[in-house]
Amino acid sequence: MASRAENRIVNLAGLVQGITLVTFPAASSIFTDPTRYDLSNTQYGTMFLPQVLTAIVTSLMGATLARRFTAKRVLLAGLAANITSMVVLVVTSGIDSDPAAYPLLLVATGFLGIGFGLTVPVLNTFAAVFHPAGADGAVLILNALLGLGTALAPVFVAIFDGLGFWWGLPVLSTLLLVLLLLASIRLPLDVATAGATAQRAQTGGIPRRFWLFAGFAVLYGICETMNGNWSQQDLTSRGSSTTQAALALTTFWAMVTVGRLLFAQIVRKIPARVVFHLLPVVLVIVFILIAALPDDAPGLGIAVFGLAGLGCSALLPLTISLGQNSLTTMSTAVAGGVIAFYQVGYGIAAFGVGRLVDGGTSLSTIYGWTAAARGRDGLAVLRGRPRTPIPAAAAPQPAEHGR
Repeated sequence: MASRAENRIVNLAGLVQGITLVTFPAASSIFTDPTRYDLSNTQYGTMFLPQVLTAIVTSLMGATLARRFTAKRVLLAGLAANITSMVVLVVTSGIDSDPAAYPLLLVATGFLGIGFGLTVPVLNTFAAVFHPAGADGAVLILNALLGLGTALAPVFVAIFDGLGFWWGLPVLSTLLLVLLLLASIRLPLDVATAGATAQRAQTGGIPRRFWLFAGFAVLYGICETMNGNWSQQDLTSRGSSTTQAALALTTFWAMVTVGRLLFAQIVRKIPARVVFHLLPVVLVIVFILIAALPDDAPGLGIAVFGLAGLGCSALLPLTISLGQNSLTTMSTAVAGGVIAFYQVGYGIAAFGVGRLVDGGTSLSTIYGWTAAARGRDGLAVLRGRPRTPIPAAAAPQPAEHGR
């Protein structure tokens, strides 16, 4: 079993990664402000393409890199890439009106993708193998802390911006990441000692069942990004203030966190796959509500985006943990594969929506399309779900959660 220090570092790394990951979307109003970076919606959406591409590549390479260099070194490399991203972002704040700022933003998001792609899969693997009889709950708790970080990022941006230096957030993230890097160096963080079976490599090709989890991850990435990257622009276009829109984004990520903590308890009582099949229905309803939001109703918008956070909450961590337990021959590669396909969905929503909006399509219309696509494709994924029961190892055992 892992030491308390190792468990603590893994969970703290999830929290800090969450803050770092949402630094760019949380500052969306700053990037599109004509008096600051003055990015168009297309430029803002395109800014995330390097992140998506590098995250996909590094997520897919993570299992191979961990076998060759150890999972600990992969984690350290991911933390270093995150630090580089935040430092470059701080540099751009001093030249925000200069044309050179945008290429540097692309560099920053590229390094953020490397950091995310290396760090998140290995953290999920650590959480699962450190709690072999309670993987679902452990992964949900880790991702709840990641969600807490994502909820804190918009709050920190608002606070620092109010103080006159919004770039205080990437500075804070840099300091936290450096402390994590130094603390992680001192710990063993050895996957093999937590469970030798978790390191079995895939030898016979990718099982067909993996593509069901991959398809689900793409759909989830689209849904999360529609809320995480575009909620502020949607509400401000409907007459809400930037403060109200920021509160809606904070509420979304806060409910992602609350939902993950809630479902970590629920999966002790009912099968995790029941939650896995219920939440997509909630998301379809939520996207219909978002598309129908009236103008000048910020309170209602905040409430609906909060419900969206609840709908998103457990889907990604359960996709990872159920996938790891179902695909035992490639368990160490599942987290990276799922994260890679999640990033595909992220890229579709981040880049594609920007071009659609600049082309004259309203965000409310796009939310309506997302509801229709989520319902149709979600049903297709569920219909293609193998009938084979999820192995007993996937059923959480409360006594082993380590909580």
